[in-house]
Amino acid sequence: MKRNLEVVLSPALLPFYEIKNKTVVVIDILRASSSICVAFNTGVKKIIPVSTPEECRIFKDFDFLCAAERNAMKVEGFNLGNSPFEYQNPLLKERSIAFTTTNGTRAIKLSKEMNAAQIVIGAFLNLEYLCNWLKKQEHSVVLLCAGWKNMFSTEDTLFAGAVVENVKTTFDIDCDSSMMAEQFYIQSKINLEQIVRQSSHARRLKSLNVSDEDLKFCLQLNQFQLIPVMKGEYLEKM
Repeated sequence: MKRNLEVVLSPALLPFYEIKNKTVVVIDILRASSSICVAFNTGVKKIIPVSTPEECRIFKDFDFLCAAERNAMKVEGFNLGNSPFEYQNPLLKERSIAFTTTNGTRAIKLSKEMNAAQIVIGAFLNLEYLCNWLKKQEHSVVLLCAGWKNMFSTEDTLFAGAVVENVKTTFDIDCDSSMMAEQFYIQSKINLEQIVRQSSHARRLKSLNVSDEDLKFCLQLNQFQLIPVMKGEYLEKM
């Protein structure tokens, strides 16, 4: 019997799904899930997702680096923000990071609160490796788009569609959001960067003078052979 795969287009919709005994893939392409993948590729030891900058600051006393982003900007006074380039620093190797963002960490925390069997992080950067792993693991899968403050996002939905296209022969897929995401990706993948640039979040980043290179970096395919996975309270490299 095949496992089931569903796409959840916003964290606001997650309470309408049953995720217990399922694998949840948290997707926040611009930029949390991409930055998390970069961090583990650099050699970061573990990342604890936390809800607020105030909570994040507490971990400074436990030799954690503290990373905080709100409304696409680094929070003043923190070691790191949410740009993938910040996480390429070789000095991060073997360090632990407390991490909070507007959307991505919220989606992780919600998945944990709703008792997902396991939680992993997906990005274009680890797409192929993630898909190959999903085909082999035993659980049904929920692809959770972090979106923007509970709203739909183009880039996260496109990634969900890319996963559906890659794994659909291994899963039963009968939800409309999965079929829509796949078709959106199929129609967009030739001009992926151009489509994402038209999205509200990409325009938001541009208006805040976030480097154009962040978007280009986050849309690269298959750069890393790793999967960040929740183990207890921490994300670790798998």
